[in-house]
Amino acid sequence: MESNVFDHLPLLLAVPRAASILGISRAAAYRLAASGELPVRRLGGRVYVVTAELRQLVAS
Repeated sequence: MESNVFDHLPLLLAVPRAASILGISRAAAYRLAASGELPVRRLGGRVYVVTAELRQLVAS
């Protein structure tokens, strides 16, 4: 079975780390989050990308 970049990631990713995985800038990732195109959750004033939803987004 081939290893996937998502296999060893935590459940939630900081937006800059998700941006790095996607190969986009941090600013672009925050724009996508604000527009609803990037699946995020807000916890304690911080914004996180849900890894499982990011995996589905990339697969589609």
